[in-house]
Amino acid sequence: MTTRRLGRTDIEITPVGLGCWQFAQGSGLVARYWEAMSAAAIQEVVAAAREAGIGWFDTAEAYGKGTSEQMLSRALQALGVKPGATLIATKWMPFLRTARSIGSTIERRLECLRPFPIDLHQIHQPASFSSIPSQMKAMARLVKAHQIRSVGVSNFSAAQMEAAHAALAAEGVALASNQVRFNLLDRRIERNGVLASAKKLGVTIIAYSPLAQGILSGKFHDDPGAMRKASGLRRMVGRLGPRMLESTRPLVEELRAIARSHGTSLTAVALAWEIDFHGETVVVIPGASRPAQVRDAAAAGGLTLSARELARLDELSRPR
Repeated sequence: MTTRRLGRTDIEITPVGLGCWQFAQGSGLVARYWEAMSAAAIQEVVAAAREAGIGWFDTAEAYGKGTSEQMLSRALQALGVKPGATLIATKWMPFLRTARSIGSTIERRLECLRPFPIDLHQIHQPASFSSIPSQMKAMARLVKAHQIRSVGVSNFSAAQMEAAHAALAAEGVALASNQVRFNLLDRRIERNGVLASAKKLGVTIIAYSPLAQGILSGKFHDDPGAMRKASGLRRMVGRLGPRMLESTRPLVEELRAIARSHGTSLTAVALAWEIDFHGETVVVIPGASRPAQVRDAAAAGGLTLSARELARLDELSRPR
């Protein structure tokens, strides 16, 4: 898989990473959003990601209060992966905290991930008791102390992202990324200024939920009964139901036709559109609970869609 630059840092990442919320083993933030995975299952998924050429993993403090970080580290160690051989992104949760917590909790983040360093540390939400400049100054101190390599944000608006960028620039540090929801069924960042600001500032967009809760994989269209197996919260967030299946059918059928012509999966086609349509600005972090899902996602990194295919998916997915 080829790589691209993370923002204006010196870090190179693959356009497909692996989201690791599901490694929380049913604990922490929105605990039952995903079914709990065993240590063996987590190791199989991580191994599949490595074998498929995925070069980085995204986790967070909030995913099980460090459980996801710990399980990721254990899986990598069990596979014999050496520190520096893969990249790790994690996040600080700001709820009911001040910027001082960024520095006071970094040792815990490093402990959970040890022996792997933190290549990207992100503010999980724009909801701290402290201002954005205060948070960025705290993050910059970690960079200068060599405790983290780069700084990102998550769920920041265009104005918040620009404020973070300016505050970091004053400290001589680049804002690497903004992690936001983006997929063929949720293209709000194209209209609310986030994508335009990211391109202007040289900030990478890390797209979470890139398969729209699995809708773009086609699995719910193939088996509508599978929706009942998803958690109630996941069904609510993804608006999983008969109306969603019907309204998205034309797009999914086009994904299916393109996938057939390339000999690949709907997942690969949907992700390939996301990482190619806006140049190198967008990368994706699909989650996976099975090795086959990882391989389908990783295939996007080596898939080149034609201009006609990109335009057709753009047309079918634009809000009406």
